[in-house]
Amino acid sequence: MPKILFIQPTQYADNGKLCKQRKINLPGLAFPLLAAYTPAHWQVELLIEVVDEINFDTEADIVAIGSMGHATFRGLEIAAEFKKRGKLVVMGGYMASIAYKEAMKYVDSVVIGDAEISYPKMLQDYEENGTVKPLYNYPINELKNLPIPRYDLLTKKKIGSMLPVQAGRGCTFTCSFCSIACLYEGKYLYRPVDEVIQDIKEVKRLGFNRFYLIDDNIVSNPKYLKELCQKIIPLKMKWASQCIIHLAQNTKLLKIVRESGCDLMSFGVESIQQEAIDSLDKPWLKAKDHEKNIRILAKSGITVSIEMIIGTDFDTEDSIRETSKFIYKNKIPIPRFYILTPVPGTELYKELAKQNRMLTDDLRKFDGTQCVHIPKKIAPEKLTEMYWWINNEVFSIKSILYRVLLNRNLWKNPSMLIFSLGINFHYRRYVKKRVTPNIF
Repeated sequence: MPKILFIQPTQYADNGKLCKQRKINLPGLAFPLLAAYTPAHWQVELLIEVVDEINFDTEADIVAIGSMGHATFRGLEIAAEFKKRGKLVVMGGYMASIAYKEAMKYVDSVVIGDAEISYPKMLQDYEENGTVKPLYNYPINELKNLPIPRYDLLTKKKIGSMLPVQAGRGCTFTCSFCSIACLYEGKYLYRPVDEVIQDIKEVKRLGFNRFYLIDDNIVSNPKYLKELCQKIIPLKMKWASQCIIHLAQNTKLLKIVRESGCDLMSFGVESIQQEAIDSLDKPWLKAKDHEKNIRILAKSGITVSIEMIIGTDFDTEDSIRETSKFIYKNKIPIPRFYILTPVPGTELYKELAKQNRMLTDDLRKFDGTQCVHIPKKIAPEKLTEMYWWINNEVFSIKSILYRVLLNRNLWKNPSMLIFSLGINFHYRRYVKKRVTPNIF
């Protein structure tokens, strides 16, 4: 019986040690879904390195590595070690898809983008020829008839209170810095509502009363989201996702989203400066509306998580300090920050490379914790310094207690108050290790 070993790498802390946790807070969906596509005569094993140890002496025929962002470089190390031991190694994920030429130096094959067609073809090639092609790139045009993910691979591990479900992929916007825009080019594919509901029912059958939609922008199709929410309501489930903050401006849609059980949503607000937002090709996002939108969402019962970027051509030390004050003033329960990182393949990277403003092509430095380009109004070294300053400031004990415990909206939902408090201290631990705060 052939065997495939799926590996989701962790990332490194500043001290050179691997980040480890006692449990997985938000497990990914890619490998459980691919496992469901795996023929029954194959043996499947999943290792999630943040909680598991990797057995480099595995008897697996194929080692499949998939990761996001900062963990990609640990993935390349793992790949190199398995290759030394004569294993057939394949890699996927958005970083490997965008920088596939670099990834191909470490592995036997790279799967670009969606794998619903590529993965079965790869397994078939292996069974027929004992080897695989260097590259599999078979884009999909629809999301229909997806099998129910192999959630059993996740429930065997120590995980949090939510399991992942997917309704759609991609986003209708094409922001210059976004890897999703680079891969999907403005496309948004969505599944038949009844198929999504089928997955949610499976999550409930497994004993979970909460799920999260891992979609990149769940409101890309408001009509679709409304229909989905209407069918979630009878299931009496709680859920979370991410989308554009314009949800606050659609009163009817926000109401049904809340009625369906959504109580946590992440929004990319990027900056408190309109010029900075415009420079990221997001002119439809208005900085002047941030506070109003956040109030509307919080009052509705949505626990607000926001993502912000520092390092645009309009950022200065003062603007970063003002950003910290913005988080504090508005009692944002769950904030996250990223240094603007021009990922190769994105429009932002192409523009900065054309202007000779890239400091390095070493992808190992593209980890979101250090500046790899030359901003116009702040020195790269100072930007990196301010990145850690704002994280330490926002995730200080004083800030956490003020934003969470003194947030009257959170007291209306004690479970979200406890969740927010836990995530903030989780992020604080990552910051103290000088690792970009993340939920694994």
